[in-house]
Amino acid sequence: MSVISMQVLVDADACPVVVKEILFRAARRVEVCVTLVANQYLRTPPSRFIKAIQVPSGFDAADERIVELVHDGDLVITADIPLAAAALDKGAHVLDPRGTWFSRENIQERLTMRDVMDQLRTSGVETGGPTPYSANDGKAFAGQLDRFLARRRAV
Repeated sequence: MSVISMQVLVDADACPVVVKEILFRAARRVEVCVTLVANQYLRTPPSRFIKAIQVPSGFDAADERIVELVHDGDLVITADIPLAAAALDKGAHVLDPRGTWFSRENIQERLTMRDVMDQLRTSGVETGGPTPYSANDGKAFAGQLDRFLARRRAV
């Protein structure tokens, strides 16, 4: 098996533990470099394919570092819509931890909806938050990641 030339960059501050574990197994299985970026210390298993980068705390510091590191064809794991848009602009593929792809076709709608929800919240409307992360979310993420990596290996 050969090393996949692309890298996986993870917005790790709010990334569910189960997603990190799925990524760690995938890194070893298909020999792809997985880099977790966060503004806190992250423990990672020993592997030449897995590393963590701790950035200074600050608004969007991890996101900015990911945008600096990402290249055309890389995979970014994030639920952050502005980060997804920036990664797509650099030619990356973007998957959220629930197994949903961000794309050129859906990113503008998602940015608009995010802005509308922000405006509602700032005007005092209770909008609720995302649903709790479920086992089905983890399965959906694992399935999408496996299919993506299989296509990359076939190239």
